[in-house]
Amino acid sequence: MSNSIKKIHVAVVDDHTLLRNALAKLIDSFESFSVFFEAQNGEELKEKLQKKCIPEIILLDVNMPGMDGFETAEWLFKNYPQIRILALSMFSDENTIIRMLKLGAKGYIMKTAEPEELHLALKSVMQKNFYLSEYITGKIVGGLNKNMDQSDEHAVLTDKEMEFLKLTCSELSYREIAEKMFVGIRRVEDYRNALFEKLKIRSRVGLVMYAIKNGIFEI
Repeated sequence: MSNSIKKIHVAVVDDHTLLRNALAKLIDSFESFSVFFEAQNGEELKEKLQKKCIPEIILLDVNMPGMDGFETAEWLFKNYPQIRILALSMFSDENTIIRMLKLGAKGYIMKTAEPEELHLALKSVMQKNFYLSEYITGKIVGGLNKNMDQSDEHAVLTDKEMEFLKLTCSELSYREIAEKMFVGIRRVEDYRNALFEKLKIRSRVGLVMYAIKNGIFEI
């Protein structure tokens, strides 16, 4: 009887072949992850997904020729919302970071990151549904102080939604949040979906951004 661990499938999308291959080898070296396939841009990714090759996570380069990371993330959110996107880039400007997170990415990691951070980011995106490093969080806070598209700042939140929102900013998984709130996981999902609707937000990272911007959570 096999005691092998079920691997989490990751797709690597980057137009630079050497980097893409190196990332694939690195991810394959992580105990709980394996590379399902590689793609050089959004168009090739679409083709592979439409052949029913559906990974749990997509490591998605932001800047690619043709269908770039922004367009790809938007398409993925509409067509495969169950896939977790971890954005990857050489660029750390706050507008790029926030735009990717608003398009549904669960996290953002720099191409200059150490292998250990990539491993942590993949685990966090899978287990907690988001990943933000201290550096990226600082960039987000800076960007939120500038003129940008706003979520609905005047939405009225219930006490339970506010409690859930504060816990969302922690390292807890949704299941752990449910335990803290003494409710079932389905009820927590109801709180999350209600906030998505009220605040016009697509992801947990977006909820964290909203909480930081409106003083609900402080770093």
